[in-house]
Amino acid sequence: MASKSANPGGPQAPGAVTPQKKIELFSATYFGACTLGGIIACGPTHTAVTPLDLVKCRRQVDPKIYSSNLQAWSTIYRSEGIRGVFFGWAPTFVGYSFQGAGKYGFYEVFKYYYGEKLFPNTPKTIVYLGASASAEFLADIFLCPFEAIKVRMQTTLPPYASTLTEGWNKIVSQEGYAGLYKGLYPLWARQIPYTMVKFATFESAVNQIYATLGKPKETYNTLQQTGVSFLGGYIAGVGCAVVSHPADVMVSKLNADRKAGESAGKAISRIYGNIGFAGLWNGLGVRIAMIGTLTAFQWLIYDSFKVYLGLPTTGGH
Repeated sequence: MASKSANPGGPQAPGAVTPQKKIELFSATYFGACTLGGIIACGPTHTAVTPLDLVKCRRQVDPKIYSSNLQAWSTIYRSEGIRGVFFGWAPTFVGYSFQGAGKYGFYEVFKYYYGEKLFPNTPKTIVYLGASASAEFLADIFLCPFEAIKVRMQTTLPPYASTLTEGWNKIVSQEGYAGLYKGLYPLWARQIPYTMVKFATFESAVNQIYATLGKPKETYNTLQQTGVSFLGGYIAGVGCAVVSHPADVMVSKLNADRKAGESAGKAISRIYGNIGFAGLWNGLGVRIAMIGTLTAFQWLIYDSFKVYLGLPTTGGH
């Protein structure tokens, strides 16, 4: 892994435009840029698919509430307009911006230190898995309060709260700050395997794509490289949607239906007794479409941002 700077170059011709300052790979500035890239990649993309997420969460909690996604959107739009279709966008945007910062920023840090400093002879896939798990563990601590608010807003009718601020204040006043974190363990159970598959599969898929194309990554222009990032991201997204879906259902159920004073283990056991194994897969088709597209665009945006800064795209080296 490892050139000293992201954009080495020779002497400039007289009158040439001075290039932007080079960002040294694996410097604090580099990791800061990756963190910013994660915010840009995750916050807006998750917010854009709020209509899918809204219907998915409601159908996970109550499979009989809508007969189809189209019927759901039509019903919501007729009664609440476009605001209703995007209900829950604010906690989604804030929460997943924080999560994106941690997910991508910490991943780049851990990938470098695990792979280059601490365990240099470890197979790359193990490094990717370890780095992504460590990054997501931390990222979810930032995400959890906003996920709790989002799920309660989206899965209760009439809504538990109408705004992010109202939801935050209501949970804190009723349950204390612990109420914002009561879904943390299920969130880890959902997000850590999800992110491990997302990053390790992406890195492997990108490497395999370049191997199939038969030429080194560096021989392709930046548009072609970001195209590979998009394809690799979609492949990774389908895999992580399937792996994390049962936990995603349980997170929705717990945030909507956990009784006061009930332990997480008891709540999970009670909910599973009600829905059974099949119930853990409610909404899978919608989630594959949502997460596959979401992940593909996240990698495209993230790597495009890196290219904009003169940094190499992720994977394939």
